[in-house]
Amino acid sequence: MARGPHVARRPIVSRELSTLAFNARVLHEANDARNMLLDRFRFLGIVASNVDEFFGVRVGSIQGQIAAGLHAAGPDGRSPKEHLRAILASARILAAAQQQTWRQLARELREFGHPIATWAELEPTERVRARERFAREILPVLTPLAVDDSHPFPFVSTLGLSIAVELEDEETGSSLVGRIKIPPILGRLAPIGATSFIPIEELIRNNLDLVFVGYKTSNSTLFRVTRNADFEVSEGAADDLLAAVEEELRQRRFGHAVRLEVERGTPSRVTELLLRELDLDVHAVEEVDGVLDLGIALEVAALDIPSLRRPRWNPVVPPRIARAGMASDGGADLFGLIDEGDLLVHHPYESFDASVDRFFAQAAGDPNVLSIRSTLYRTGAASSIPTHLITAAEAGKEVVVLVELKARFDEAANIEWGRRLEEAGAQVIYGVMGLKTHCKATLVVRREGGQVRRYAHLSTGNYNPTTARLYTDLGLFTANEAIGADLGRLFNYLTGIVKHPAYERLLVAPESLRSGLTARIEAAISSAAAGGRPSITAKVNALVDRHMVDLLDRAAESGVEVDLIVRGMCGLLPDTKRHGGRLRIRSVVGELLEHSRIYRFAVDGTVEVLAGSADLMERNLDRRVEVLFPLLDARSRLRAESVIASLLADTRNSWILQPDGAWLRSEEIDPAAPERSTFEELKLAAGRTGATT
Repeated sequence: MARGPHVARRPIVSRELSTLAFNARVLHEANDARNMLLDRFRFLGIVASNVDEFFGVRVGSIQGQIAAGLHAAGPDGRSPKEHLRAILASARILAAAQQQTWRQLARELREFGHPIATWAELEPTERVRARERFAREILPVLTPLAVDDSHPFPFVSTLGLSIAVELEDEETGSSLVGRIKIPPILGRLAPIGATSFIPIEELIRNNLDLVFVGYKTSNSTLFRVTRNADFEVSEGAADDLLAAVEEELRQRRFGHAVRLEVERGTPSRVTELLLRELDLDVHAVEEVDGVLDLGIALEVAALDIPSLRRPRWNPVVPPRIARAGMASDGGADLFGLIDEGDLLVHHPYESFDASVDRFFAQAAGDPNVLSIRSTLYRTGAASSIPTHLITAAEAGKEVVVLVELKARFDEAANIEWGRRLEEAGAQVIYGVMGLKTHCKATLVVRREGGQVRRYAHLSTGNYNPTTARLYTDLGLFTANEAIGADLGRLFNYLTGIVKHPAYERLLVAPESLRSGLTARIEAAISSAAAGGRPSITAKVNALVDRHMVDLLDRAAESGVEVDLIVRGMCGLLPDTKRHGGRLRIRSVVGELLEHSRIYRFAVDGTVEVLAGSADLMERNLDRRVEVLFPLLDARSRLRAESVIASLLADTRNSWILQPDGAWLRSEEIDPAAPERSTFEELKLAAGRTGATT
């Protein structure tokens, strides 16, 4: 489908700068003393990981535009060069804040009796033991390399931590540079005694005489390279897609460098050597005043110190599942339960294992199930869902699986699952030409008496049990005939049988999702013009599609009450004068990652609620297979509305977007408001109604 028309009212906010602003909000959680200390380290580590990916994907893309000689202004009115300068300036501010946060958290950890020490802080006896451990356990794993006329500069992998050492040959007196790659398998924290640690790089740098035997060592400096990860798969024939993705993985490993991080005080000759060998200019250098690679914070967060972290939430069994009858395998009979009416589950408050995993397991083992069709986007290497599909295929059921090979950074795991599924006899489709399949959908066909019945699961989140404990997502189980028929059409489209399916209940990109949302927003605008009191509420991860930005802007200006809950990138700004307070935008950032997408339209007395996989981005609306599904029964609709209501009432973890683009804490705006936390409220609600797992 052609994308919708766009009438530019003003440039939208840069998605890249908005992404950095989101990470600044996450970093606030690392600085909030109300959070437990190790949880604060986890937030810091998440920001570090996010920024690494940001440089590899988004900065790499913009650098590619500049290299290609592109000068046209982007949606925010900046040229690529101007945009890159703004990004790097904002990234430097965020980097400084990260280092300040690390220093504060490290001080607090020390106060609790768990110091992360420097070599200089160790007692003489501790140094002896550390040196012995280094020689015994670490030195055998290291591979020191020389860089001189006879030894070319070695390849430096992306995001790996390395040490550059200035050396002097004791026999010849000649100077050269040595490089040590710190193997990730060693981790970043080396224990010193029972409760203290030393960074592995500190341990290595202070024992270089054992590494470079026969050389005098002088300066040593840490450095790190980020390589471009923004590769587009060149799709030829469908049969070549698997090979194309495998080639992309190889290319990503060897992508051109986009960022060089060095310690502050690195000798200029070392920096110049690195820039020359990596083919970078000086603008790509980030001098770090502190710890290089703050991913170390995630390792600290994983330390076994229960008193310093929030107790783990145990998802509850949804009450209807807890009360469900027994299937032939002794578990809850989900098919019988779904027959009684739609079931909406909310992860991680409610159990993924007891609902989604159980659905796949029962379908795989039920002799009355004839076929299972499913989409797999990010399953994870250890997911049980593909295993159930393999079991079903081996049992002779018709199993069709769309395995999306273009799920960035999950390609390798998906390739492995695809091959295992094929070996088991499943029919595997490796994506759709020109599109990325991002929807999360499963259709089970079951024989019941002399008829067949369709059972569907549709979700906002992936079939991944790990992320199901960390991300908030909604999942719908339904036997609705219209939705089942629509899913049948969708899978026929994915297998190439139907080119332009017509859907009755589902909004599916790229066919009908953009037009469906546009029609609903336009209906709200028309209602307001006729004197109605319509409202639109949307909970999304990102809002940057120019057409949707303009539509929602116009809706608020026309009299529609618009509430937007946008986790990350947001290209729309409220304008007090034009919108009259009718456009309200917030972001909720806290213990769990808000991942569900929910859309609510209240127009002329009719309320419609949809959920699904699609954000308001051009890629989701035009270049991906996405699904928004309606919540047709009252219980499911009210459940989703209660989630929205809790988020809109949150004062503990919410940020309010201001007309000037700044995000202010809700509690800063209204300090007298009682503290309300979405996460705590939904946990309490789940605990009151469900059974613990």
